[in-house]
Amino acid sequence: MPEEQRRETEAERTVVLPVHSGEQPGTSIPPAGTDQPAEPDKSARSAQRPDPDSTADQPTERTLVVPVTSQPVSSAETTAEVRREADEESTARQSPVVAWPPDLPTEVAEPALSESERTVVIPSVGAAAPPAAPAAPTSPAPATPMPPPGVPTVPVGSGSDAPTMVSSTAPTALLTRPAPMPQQDEPGMPGEPGPDEARRRQLKKAGVVAGAVAGALGLIYGLDLALSQGTVPRGIAVAGVDVGGMDRSAAEQKLRDEIGPRLDQPVELQAGDVPTTLDPKAAGLRMDWQRTLDEAGEQPLNPVTRLTSFFTTREIGVVSDADREQVARTLDELRKQTDREPVEGTIRFEGATPVPVDPKPGQKLNVPEAIDTLLTEWASGKAVHLPISTVDVRTTKEDVQRALDEVAKPAVSGPVTIKGDGKDGVLEPKDIAAALSFVPAKNGGLEPKLDTKKLAEVLKPQLASTEEKGEDARIVIEGDKPVVKPSKDGRGIDYDKTFEPLPDVLKRTDNRELKAEYADQPAKLTTEQAQKLGVKEVVAEFTTGGFAPDSGHNIRLAAESLNGAIIKPGETFSMNKHTGPRTVAQGYIPAGIINNGKPDTAVGGGVSQMATTLYNASYFAGMTDMGHTPHSYWISRYPKGREATIFQNPDGSSVIDLRFRNDSKTGLMIQTIWTPSSITVRMWGTKTYEVTSDISDEYNHTPPPEKKVKGDKCHASNGSRGFTVTDTRTIKDLDGRVIKREKKTVRYDGSPKIICEG
Repeated sequence: MPEEQRRETEAERTVVLPVHSGEQPGTSIPPAGTDQPAEPDKSARSAQRPDPDSTADQPTERTLVVPVTSQPVSSAETTAEVRREADEESTARQSPVVAWPPDLPTEVAEPALSESERTVVIPSVGAAAPPAAPAAPTSPAPATPMPPPGVPTVPVGSGSDAPTMVSSTAPTALLTRPAPMPQQDEPGMPGEPGPDEARRRQLKKAGVVAGAVAGALGLIYGLDLALSQGTVPRGIAVAGVDVGGMDRSAAEQKLRDEIGPRLDQPVELQAGDVPTTLDPKAAGLRMDWQRTLDEAGEQPLNPVTRLTSFFTTREIGVVSDADREQVARTLDELRKQTDREPVEGTIRFEGATPVPVDPKPGQKLNVPEAIDTLLTEWASGKAVHLPISTVDVRTTKEDVQRALDEVAKPAVSGPVTIKGDGKDGVLEPKDIAAALSFVPAKNGGLEPKLDTKKLAEVLKPQLASTEEKGEDARIVIEGDKPVVKPSKDGRGIDYDKTFEPLPDVLKRTDNRELKAEYADQPAKLTTEQAQKLGVKEVVAEFTTGGFAPDSGHNIRLAAESLNGAIIKPGETFSMNKHTGPRTVAQGYIPAGIINNGKPDTAVGGGVSQMATTLYNASYFAGMTDMGHTPHSYWISRYPKGREATIFQNPDGSSVIDLRFRNDSKTGLMIQTIWTPSSITVRMWGTKTYEVTSDISDEYNHTPPPEKKVKGDKCHASNGSRGFTVTDTRTIKDLDGRVIKREKKTVRYDGSPKIICEG
């Protein structure tokens, strides 16, 4: 054998073996047949000290030297055995076991419990084994080195049935390092699929199932869509009638059968909190059956929509064939019932008891939106809720309650005493309640209001004796000449000033007293003012007569109240206001009147003759007519087209009045002269105008109406014709120049022809 080959066979070779023994690395194994225990050598003790540059989990290797008996093994066998052993170690992932003769001394380095790999040196036969040194950490060997051709090998041992072969001629055999052990997070035994493979198999199965389901659903969807063509979409209801899935003609017939009877019935409406009804025919409401079904639309293609239609219902409104303008007019008329003005919170009084009134918002029907709602829902058979707009209020229930507790209740908790000069007046709770009201305040809440005029009217009779009454200047006629009677100032109670602290007093329940405040009261018409009025001569006069005694009585009372009345320049005179109420309390009695064109009686009757006389006097005095009313039919004692009537309610409130204005630069004074058969009115002032009247002939005659009367007291009469006249008034200045010309046309009804029966 050549020298180089001999040296190679005698050299040591290394085998990388993972050792799974609990023995400490570097322990020396004693030679076979000796009792000497194994002891760690110095190299092993040195190797046990950790390398500061290495990591805790980095594997380390040791060299194991094994003396091998030379056995001739062919190069091919060696190569095959080594390759097979490497494959088995990689597949089984087991550490190889090296077998050597038991009579040979060995030195084995085993890994710690951490399963780190170490390298062990096995000495060959006949050669002294050098001390084992720590091997540098290595990574797993990529491949197992093959022995040179022709080098014999021997079996070393393995965990499988096939032994690992080692060269018989070389001092050592180089074995491959096994594959790493499985990681902790890779469960499974050898031969079982890993987690990734199992997951891939599961996903594949799920995909197959999903595909099958999708295919089945697609088939069902296609069949459902094909079978439902030409029908009303599923889940559709019209005015509560389910027609989904039906043929259109069948659906229309079902609608006619179930909705048709409703169409003639009144439609119940609800506008806010106001219920009412509507006649559909009067509103012009009719059903359009075809267009109603068109609202359902075509068959939906969305599979989700088709699926949910099995479990849901979609309500569609009816389509009406109606004139929107006619519907709008009907709803506008309906607003008289539905609309409501807002009611602000307040406090009213029942006698002297305060009663809270909570605010209530108003509402107005929203006609444009109500039209659309009505056209869609009127055939539903249910109440149609019409849209409204709310009109807000400024007050709240809390505002009302606060005003009730803080103002209203204390205000009427007792009387209020007004201390006068030598006499007191009293306002009782009922008097306070009649004058107290509440209105919304600008900044919220309720604001109390006191009508001090009402309170003053209650106190004036009680405190009149504590006042000194003044007198206005008067103009009287003495010896057919006007004379000014001087005025006199008075001293009376200033009620405005007296009532200033009253609101605070009313908030108290005790110490409810006020002091009457007195002040001088100048005359309304002073002596000097009366002298400057220019009342010095008669400017107009008019007389009427022919009245009955009862009428004459009332005419006299009215004439007395008018006598001496002064009309200042620019003032407007009102007969009803000047005479005041003409009731029994003032001495008036029932007398003849004309009521709705028919003779009648009433308290104060006959004063229309006083009005006619006064109107004519003002007419010729050049006064501006501010309002008068002719009688309904002509009375022969009055001039045609130039007469007037007046009328009051039983409580004295004005109904028909006589009013005129003094447009001259001087004042006027009215003088009345009454006799049992006539009444005269003279206007005194300064002559400014010349006034004339031109009354046309009668025209447009009408026959008298007939009236049939039963009873013994009937008095037949022929009546009189109705007619029309025109009066022209011409006003000139004293130089004869026309200032203005006025025309008034009056139409009179004929007096009735009385026909007595039985």
